[in-house]
Amino acid sequence: MTTATVSAPRARSTLPSGARTPTLLGLGGAILQLALLGALGPGVLAVVATSLGLGLGLLPILGIGLLFLVAFEYILFAISWLETARVDGLYGFGLPARRPRTSGRGGFGGFMRTLWVQFIDPGMWRAVANAAIAMFFGWLVLGLLTILGSGLVMAFAPLFAGSAVSGVRLDGTGIDVPLVWATPVGALAALVAAACIVGLALLHGVVSRALLVPSREAQLAEEARTSREQRAGAVRAADVERTRIERDLHDGVQPRLVSIGMTLGRAQQKIDSDPEAAKELIAEAHTSTKAAVTELRQLARGIHTSVLDDRGLDAALSALAARSPVPVNLDVRVGDRCSQTAEAALYFVIAESLTNAAKHSRGTDCRVVVRQRDEGMLWARVEDNGIGGATVAPGGGLDGIANRVLGAGGTFRLDSPAGGPTAVEVSVPCAS
Repeated sequence: MTTATVSAPRARSTLPSGARTPTLLGLGGAILQLALLGALGPGVLAVVATSLGLGLGLLPILGIGLLFLVAFEYILFAISWLETARVDGLYGFGLPARRPRTSGRGGFGGFMRTLWVQFIDPGMWRAVANAAIAMFFGWLVLGLLTILGSGLVMAFAPLFAGSAVSGVRLDGTGIDVPLVWATPVGALAALVAAACIVGLALLHGVVSRALLVPSREAQLAEEARTSREQRAGAVRAADVERTRIERDLHDGVQPRLVSIGMTLGRAQQKIDSDPEAAKELIAEAHTSTKAAVTELRQLARGIHTSVLDDRGLDAALSALAARSPVPVNLDVRVGDRCSQTAEAALYFVIAESLTNAAKHSRGTDCRVVVRQRDEGMLWARVEDNGIGGATVAPGGGLDGIANRVLGAGGTFRLDSPAGGPTAVEVSVPCAS
């Protein structure tokens, strides 16, 4: 089985443009979320500890424990995903949604490597640590809410307490307060508890920012690395495209033009002695000229597609599917126009994939699906029912696809097991 994944990481947005200033409503939301996490925390920790314990305990028994360890890892990933989404929704840090990491390799070995890559993902562990801290804060908030409520009740206890009552207990502390001191002690306890709750909510925001939001230096380093990778991918894609054009000119158009020149030369020699033979040679050269013009037009279409600029991706892909030697089932659902770079990259990927399917797959059918997703991505999948076994070779068509997508800041995935089918899946930012 052949599986390859190439991606260009997208740099995170900087904090000043996305973070929200804490408001009373935001503090209330943070307090409610902490209280909920404090209530749910023991159950979550029990599930995590149970899956880890069963995994380690049952691992020697025919590897059954491996299933629980896999569950343990992806429970942690689910916690990190939920925690990232929760914190971003609460504070507006502009955090990208967490996605499972992959090794890009197939088979059991590739699966095990994927598990390891996911397990050592520092972002996942930071989010899990933030969730654990939030659960601890939530447990403290629940206790402080108990004290707050009990303090408020104690502050008004003298108004409804009977003469037989000599003291009031402050719940959450186990402290008994004489009735004569109930009002000031209760008010003070409620005030301190409320201040501590607000302090924990503010501290939660500070801790979340420290753990989940990268520093300015880290953001700049990530942006620089992403820019270098995209630039390198664009350069490699241009080299592959230049090599393809040179090959097509050398193997196709150039020999045909040489043949046309030789045919016209023979016609020139026979035009006086054998006019009929000269006419036949001229007609042959005319036919070859039209074929050469067609090849040049197809070559130019591979470099730049005017219909893509004029009528959009749907029309360009419809024309591409109509010219394909292999029948194509086309399903395109896009809304607004994306950037020229994104649409050209996606068109190139689909065109090259259909060409590869016609030349190498021995397939009888292709399916092309294109979608514009909510997160601002242009996604496409090309699948044929051929023999499979496609690989990304340096300088080959798939290498050109991978580098073209990388240069546009997107991701490329090839899945081509022996025996088929072959599937190419790409995602490109609409604003690339």
